Amino acid sequence: MAERHHIDLHIDGEWQPAIAGGKIDILDPATEEVVATASQAERADVEAAIAAAQTAYLSWRQVAAWDRSKVIRKAAMLLEERTDKIARLLTLETGKPLAQSKGEIVSAVELMDWYADEARRIFGQTIPGRNADSRFMTSYEPVGVVGAFTAWNFPIVLQVRKITPAVATGCTIVTRPAEEGTSCVAELVKCFIDAGLPKGVINLVTGKPEVISETIMDSDTVRKVSFTGSIPVGQHLMRRAADTVKRMSMELGGHGPVIIHEDVDPIKVALTSAAGKSRNNGQVCVSPTRFYVHKKHEQVFTETFGEALGKMKLGHGLDASTEIGPLVNRRRLDFIEEMVEQTKAEGARVVTGGKRPADMNRGYFFEPTVFADMRDDMRVMNDEPFGPIAAVTSFETFDEVIGRANSLSYGLAGYVFTQDHKLAQKTADALKTGIVAVNNYAAATAEMPFGGVNHSGFGRENGSQGLYDYLDVKFINIAYT
Repeated sequence: MAERHHIDLHIDGEWQPAIAGGKIDILDPATEEVVATASQAERADVEAAIAAAQTAYLSWRQVAAWDRSKVIRKAAMLLEERTDKIARLLTLETGKPLAQSKGEIVSAVELMDWYADEARRIFGQTIPGRNADSRFMTSYEPVGVVGAFTAWNFPIVLQVRKITPAVATGCTIVTRPAEEGTSCVAELVKCFIDAGLPKGVINLVTGKPEVISETIMDSDTVRKVSFTGSIPVGQHLMRRAADTVKRMSMELGGHGPVIIHEDVDPIKVALTSAAGKSRNNGQVCVSPTRFYVHKKHEQVFTETFGEALGKMKLGHGLDASTEIGPLVNRRRLDFIEEMVEQTKAEGARVVTGGKRPADMNRGYFFEPTVFADMRDDMRVMNDEPFGPIAAVTSFETFDEVIGRANSLSYGLAGYVFTQDHKLAQKTADALKTGIVAVNNYAAATAEMPFGGVNHSGFGRENGSQGLYDYLDVKFINIAYT
């Protein structure tokens, strides 16, 4: 295990303790031991970070796009070089298996590399004027200081999705990671600093979310907020943004439907689904959760799916043989236990799991759980579990399954399994989600736009679209005489 260490705030190019001296503990969710502490920012700390970001913005926005690109690419190289150290910290504080932590860093490096290119491709337009002596033009300008809040399930990737486009477009940023994963985010910030990013462009504040978020939302200096988290918190931030008319990007979770059509190999799809569901112990906003299996395959799929998940080894993420780590904290464990017990009481059948492992007395472990004999009115079919719970039900007709899959207010990711290309396109078109994956569970890459519809949020991260939420459009009308 790593020795216990401390993370300070990073404000205006300096690592410094919180003004009031407060600290928060960060636990290893596999052992419940304190592995780090972080400074607890108060309002004055956050205000200092915002002021530093505003000062830095006045000069950073003037830096040429090619030079911003060079900084981002060098930061990506440094992150890749430091993978082993940062992945270990990530695993210690979030619980995910080390191989998944390293995979997260690979994804982050790819995204930074992508944005290093996209920073040089922010193109305006020249539009013919109304007469020979005029020209119309559009250009893009950075919005200014950005506030960012991220969740704990992918601490590096979620921060990269916000820091990198902000830096690429000439914005500056004040960012708050979740408590879990703070150490690895601090190391990410160091990569940008060591790559030559000027002081004040990135400011890292840690501590109680309500203190930091309320200070940022109160500030008229902060012109955009990007948030990854729960729907209730996102709704609160949207209401608060009205006072200062901030631009918002919201990624607010999902309840991923999986439609498994009649023409597939149910055993193959079940094994693929077990791998997709077990990723980060189901603590993924695009995690598959509602499995709609054609009636013909319901029994075979459910048995194979449950058996595959039931065989996976739970353990500490630093153990190379571990396939599933713990849940991230006590609150998540209590939530999952309560949801499982309610689902049992509602009459669902437990195929596998459904309890804490009998041989694990410490850590926030819970067995991957598959439920069958589901009804659409059960809680787990309507509320996002965000954990190791999968609900399997059956369908018979296309219109039936589409209506049921689209019945919720969520709209982030959906999945389709079929060998019929026409049926695949028809199903993808019919799903009301921002992302659809066909015959796989890959819902996020550097080049694809990531985001949802309905209550799952708005705005996009990744892809070329990810830059434009950080830019204002300016129209210029030039008369030459």
